[in-house]
Amino acid sequence: MSSPLTERLRAGTVLGAEGYVFELERRGYIKAGPFVPEVVLDFPDAVRELHREFLRAGAEVMVALTYYAHRDKLRDVGREGDLEAMNRQAVRIAREVAREAGAVAREGGADGDADGGALVAGNVCNTWAYDPSDPSTRDAVRAMYAEQLGWAAEEGVDFVISETNDYLGEALIALEVIQGLGLPAMVTLAPTQPDLTRDGYEYADACRILAAEGAAIVGLNCDRGPQTMLPLIARIRELVPCAVAVQPVPYRTNQTAPTMQALHGPDEVRAFPVALDPFTCTRFEMAQFAIRARELGVDYIGICCGAGPHHIRAMAEALGRDVPASRYSPSIELHPMFRAEVSAKDAAFLDSWTG
Repeated sequence: MSSPLTERLRAGTVLGAEGYVFELERRGYIKAGPFVPEVVLDFPDAVRELHREFLRAGAEVMVALTYYAHRDKLRDVGREGDLEAMNRQAVRIAREVAREAGAVAREGGADGDADGGALVAGNVCNTWAYDPSDPSTRDAVRAMYAEQLGWAAEEGVDFVISETNDYLGEALIALEVIQGLGLPAMVTLAPTQPDLTRDGYEYADACRILAAEGAAIVGLNCDRGPQTMLPLIARIRELVPCAVAVQPVPYRTNQTAPTMQALHGPDEVRAFPVALDPFTCTRFEMAQFAIRARELGVDYIGICCGAGPHHIRAMAEALGRDVPASRYSPSIELHPMFRAEVSAKDAAFLDSWTG
């Protein structure tokens, strides 16, 4: 059955952009720790602006900022009464900006869908309530997903992203709820552990099961950076017949520290979640990641916690796209100190610049 998502996938690699929570925390709109998106109601223009920045950088999907906007998390910060308003508002903001995609593309003189908009995705994530040894938690998780996604469906989304799933069991509950609403599902696992989900499934096997149950896209997101996520994705791409997604964090994880949670600074203090800056990938590293992911046959290439619009633009350009923000891509050769011929006046600075 055709849908806006399947049509976009048929047209080529889809470029996604997430990391809204980390970026808005950096900008002073979200409290680190609970990471609840209160900003949706308190400062909606900040959310709107970040959507636009990602859109101009080349993102083809506006993801409603409902990550951790479920009943248990909102109870933690005393805002359970705002549950419905927050979820509905997040979708409305994403839809509003998605509809601007054609106008933004025309304004920038860039490639783009001039007659339509970006896709709009509803969003749910791990709940921290699921326990595979306690059957009663399945009903609690299902109820949380049904609440959030019921409102998202009413507000109008093209598909739903269920992400950062630690357990295959919890991911399957999300998939069931999404399918019950008649929406396509993109379901991704968080590869926190070396090889297995927390309920004991090898990541590629878990993705194969999700694909067999009807997920339109399966894959991995969060926790690992490009270097330690791509090997896992290669195995998934070999095993599943459906579209595959990869959305790493833009941090330099490695074999010693395969996840961002395992990164430590020089003083051996854990860097996660608010001291990760020294490990951030450059835009050039993320551009190389996008190329490598496409070479592996990945259909949905994105980025997770830590993403900035400059990363997205570099990834879009690496995929051969001219996006509205490309108008402001670097032209370092125009800097006075990097011109082919430095003026006599500026040449006096060269020793201090190159020493």
